[in-house]
Amino acid sequence: MGRFGRAGAMMGALVLTASLALTGCGDDQKKPPAASGGQQQAGTDIPAGGTPSEPANEAPLPLPVSPADGSTRRPVSTEISATIPGGGKVSKVVLTAANGTSVAGRMRRDGSSWVPSAPLKYATRYTATVTGTGTDGRTHQGTSTFTTMAKPKSMIGSGLYLFSGKTYGVAMPVVAEFSPGIPKKDRAAAQKRMFVQTDPPQPGAWHWVDNGTQAYYRAPEYWQPGTTITVRLALAGIPLSNGRYGNVDRSATAKIGRAFEMKVDNATKRMSVYENGALVRTLPVSLGKKSTPSSSGTMVVMEKKESTVFDTRDEPDPRNRYVTKIDFAQRLTWGGEYIHAAPWSEGVQGRQNVSHGCVNVSMANGRWLFGQTLVGDPITVKGTERKLVPGNGWTAWSMSWSQFVAGSALPVPDGGSEPTF
Repeated sequence: MGRFGRAGAMMGALVLTASLALTGCGDDQKKPPAASGGQQQAGTDIPAGGTPSEPANEAPLPLPVSPADGSTRRPVSTEISATIPGGGKVSKVVLTAANGTSVAGRMRRDGSSWVPSAPLKYATRYTATVTGTGTDGRTHQGTSTFTTMAKPKSMIGSGLYLFSGKTYGVAMPVVAEFSPGIPKKDRAAAQKRMFVQTDPPQPGAWHWVDNGTQAYYRAPEYWQPGTTITVRLALAGIPLSNGRYGNVDRSATAKIGRAFEMKVDNATKRMSVYENGALVRTLPVSLGKKSTPSSSGTMVVMEKKESTVFDTRDEPDPRNRYVTKIDFAQRLTWGGEYIHAAPWSEGVQGRQNVSHGCVNVSMANGRWLFGQTLVGDPITVKGTERKLVPGNGWTAWSMSWSQFVAGSALPVPDGGSEPTF
């Protein structure tokens, strides 16, 4: 088992910019919401659903807009909303900054609010004009001018483990990370701003780990091969109950590749490798010995290193301290479990467990497997003395769908989440 610290890479996740704007992964020494329509541009009409046309030359009726006219110190995550008395539908939202710049955005699918496509600017005056049609066909219109707050001093750090333009395995969860964690009372509000779109559309849900430092998004089953996943964590400026605010928006668009799955059975000490549902190879393995057992459960390849060094000199048990060069290492847990080549155990692979918790394969099999896998490919290990601990790696698939959706901060309809947009 190779042990590496997590804090340093977490910080690395929080300072990524440009193409890594939502992602963050550490190196070996450090660890670190559903389908939407097209973007609604500012001032674009939203179909009013076939309501009767407005009588000619009749002035629009007043429409209260939120935020209220004259509001100050509004978060840069502010959304624009209006409720038409007696019912009806908002048909247009125009938002402009004091300098005349138009702000793009789109309505939520349920019509509850209009979400800017990027964070608003700090300490800036905006004017929102909202137009809608009542159930009687009358036009309603309201205008509000408000000012956003100055940039706060206390912010959370955030990261997203997804790189734009990359291709991942079918078990790749969307992983959002926060430092410090999101307080439980704030998670529903934060989750409403965590948008995931899949093409082709697939249901999905978020699940929060207990301390709020991570949230995973996945579907009931593995992603369909060829899926495009688009994510926006629109959390810049969102106010939290601990006095902090979200630091930045993060976004990425990535692809899902072919279906590739590894299954390891401790009883046979074999790994069965499947591609697109067909068994392509069976490999002998050596798992963790009784004093350092491998974890049973479904894990995900989180990181790949063709060559690295395992340094466990901080282990309490002197018998588990070593510094060893490792080839074809594929990380499965934060605690240090990997798939890797282990030429020193080739003689007992398939017959005896001698590792410190890793999945040992031969040098030849390690090289072959390394050349086949993607980050996000799943591996299921069964029959060992230890169960996978939630949060020790990307453990989104180590629980049933019903268990997973129980960790959502918002209700999840049967079959998966409804699109937020």
